[in-house]
Amino acid sequence: MELRSIPQWNEEKERILSGPYEYLRKIQGKDLRTTLIRAFNSILKVPDQQIQAIAEVIGMLHTSSLLVDDVEDNAELRRGFPVAHSMFGVAQTINSANYIYFVALQKVLELGSQREFIDIYSEEMINLHRGQGMDLYWRETLECPTEAEYLGMVMNKTGGLFRLAVRLMMVLSDHKLPELIDIANILGIIYQIQDDYLNLQSAEYSKNKGFCEDLTEGKFSFPIIHAIRKDPHNKELLNVLRQKTTDITLKEYAVDYMRNTTHSFDHVKTTVDYYDRQARAAIATVSSKGMDTSKLTMVLDKILSLSGLVRNEQHSA
Repeated sequence: MELRSIPQWNEEKERILSGPYEYLRKIQGKDLRTTLIRAFNSILKVPDQQIQAIAEVIGMLHTSSLLVDDVEDNAELRRGFPVAHSMFGVAQTINSANYIYFVALQKVLELGSQREFIDIYSEEMINLHRGQGMDLYWRETLECPTEAEYLGMVMNKTGGLFRLAVRLMMVLSDHKLPELIDIANILGIIYQIQDDYLNLQSAEYSKNKGFCEDLTEGKFSFPIIHAIRKDPHNKELLNVLRQKTTDITLKEYAVDYMRNTTHSFDHVKTTVDYYDRQARAAIATVSSKGMDTSKLTMVLDKILSLSGLVRNEQHSA
């Protein structure tokens, strides 16, 4: 063996390391992020080859982050299938996720020689881990964040990949539109709040991940935070989170409390409606600069349709 050379790698070893990643990638759901990237590119006009590379990077990071999320959440299902770490083990799954983070970085470096690519990638990966870290901290310490703190976490964790895509694209584009960063942030917030709502309300979500899985994980999601802070003297919901229960009756009681006592699901709808208006105002600003924003509006409508909280026809006038 030549000790001064870089060790040889082959396809068989690659398959071993990427096994958990490939397993999850094959059961991915709707590729919303690629659709979103192409909508932003209808404005930024980045060459298709580079757009495909950025979409691949975002997809790799998203899938890898889900591998880690499932381990940290002690999840059992992902989109109705067993989680990767139940198939490959925790250690191999974590290593696979970390490995793909660096494979994705290599692909970012192939976009061009600009130092900005490395800066943007590292900044948003730091943001992603900051967001995840605070989410875990609140869960493990049973410390309920404020809504503002939670939305800040969402901008780091969920909005980070949306923002990473837009920032990479703007390096390659002749159009520098800071409003697109604002739109990416808002879309991340809308997406996450709706996801929190569906976790507690959707039968399809229950089939894919388990009934009210956020309660079992002890997670402070948006409606749960509202319910706890609406009546801080009532400790019932905090006690449910503390137990990380799988008891269906107890979880149904918690959902009923949020629906009928604190009206937290009504608050979710009001909040989503607010950020919907914010997104449309930002899109209108971009449109006023002579840009065709029709595809971006279509993606916003598509994201809103995931929960049905905001009726799209109200914007048709």
